[in-house]
Amino acid sequence: MQKRDLSFWQMWNLSFGFFGVQIAYALQSANISRIFATLGADPHDLSFFWILPPLMGMIVQPLVGTWSDKTWCRWGRRKPYLYLGALVAVAVMAFLPNAGSLGLTVKMAMSFGLVMLMLLDTSINMAMQPFKMMVGDMVNERQKAKAYSIQSLLCNAGSLVGYLFPYIFTWIGISNVAPEGVIPDSVIYSFYVGAAILILCVLYTGASVKEMDPKEYAAFHNISEKAADEAEKKQGLLTLLVHAPKAFWQIGLVQFFSWVAFLYMWTYTNGGIAETVWHTTDVASAGYQAAGDWVGVLFAVQAVGSILWALVLPLFKRVKVGYAVSLVLGGLGFMSTIFIHDQYLLFISYLLIGCGWAAMLAMPFALLTNSLSGSSMGAYLGLFNCTICLPQIIAALVGGLLLKAVGGEQIMMLFVAGVSLLLGAVAVFGIQTKEQ
Repeated sequence: MQKRDLSFWQMWNLSFGFFGVQIAYALQSANISRIFATLGADPHDLSFFWILPPLMGMIVQPLVGTWSDKTWCRWGRRKPYLYLGALVAVAVMAFLPNAGSLGLTVKMAMSFGLVMLMLLDTSINMAMQPFKMMVGDMVNERQKAKAYSIQSLLCNAGSLVGYLFPYIFTWIGISNVAPEGVIPDSVIYSFYVGAAILILCVLYTGASVKEMDPKEYAAFHNISEKAADEAEKKQGLLTLLVHAPKAFWQIGLVQFFSWVAFLYMWTYTNGGIAETVWHTTDVASAGYQAAGDWVGVLFAVQAVGSILWALVLPLFKRVKVGYAVSLVLGGLGFMSTIFIHDQYLLFISYLLIGCGWAAMLAMPFALLTNSLSGSSMGAYLGLFNCTICLPQIIAALVGGLLLKAVGGEQIMMLFVAGVSLLLGAVAVFGIQTKEQ
């Protein structure tokens, strides 16, 4: 079967729902520490709440991939999981920010919030994975780079919107303060509007995309000729790990230092800048909630920095040099935050952090795929997702201990993040691939 080209708008429609899903993910990333701190969580315990996102990612995404491979029904192959994930996410986004408004005790409010966070992580991961898989299913090899670039653009655009929502709602006059233990309306409305956009975007993709039927899919992917090869690939994951190329583990070490850094950014930026810029640790104060809004702005600046730096990265002749330079810039951005006490000067820090983020989204996969043969490529890329999730879980488990070790100042955890990225930059030069 000749693998037809898709138009720009067909590829756009395939990924448009990702815009809404990413708004939900950005709202979670920028506001979870703020929500649980407002509910009464001790700063030393905040990192524990961040164990759930990577843990659910490790569990849910492989399951959705495996199950949807075997699903053929009137609604499609991947879309049923997309619909289910989106519907659960919308429901949870209506409940989660109201955890402090239900008249519950502090312990019960945090327990309720934790259950809602687990459901939100599960549903977001369930909704994310089908978009990646539909591009793989329906786009030919020649157009995949372009299709994933469109998906990346929509992903970054959704992040910008989600990060900025609380700040925008405060700017138009919605209350950014609330009684002790209650989430401000600016955050609650952000989740409501984000949920509405999410379901509309997913419904748009569902209505505009028709997945292939089993016969067409088999012809498009030439499955009959690959049957023997596919059977050979179905070896155990443990066997694949044992025979993984050295670069898999070497890049994994860089990933460890990189994702530790960003887990601490998501966890401690709110409390850190509240301490150094707004000079408060009182989670019920207007200053702390203003810092919470500003976190969204800073994360949006980081996303802009990532987009701009992604245009620079191809200019490096050697992938590893570009990778290392990016992580150094990101590390310096993190470390500079302890010296800055002006909210606008922090833009410089987060633009630099965006450089590190841009490299983390692209360079590890560019280096890894150069070290893999065509056989078991998908399996290894699936296993490689653990180098994203496991570092975050480990960082979350030891976050409270490290915070205590640095004197209890949350801004110092961003300095720790900077040191971690610099160690990652050093580890880049230990990667042995065809591209030296």
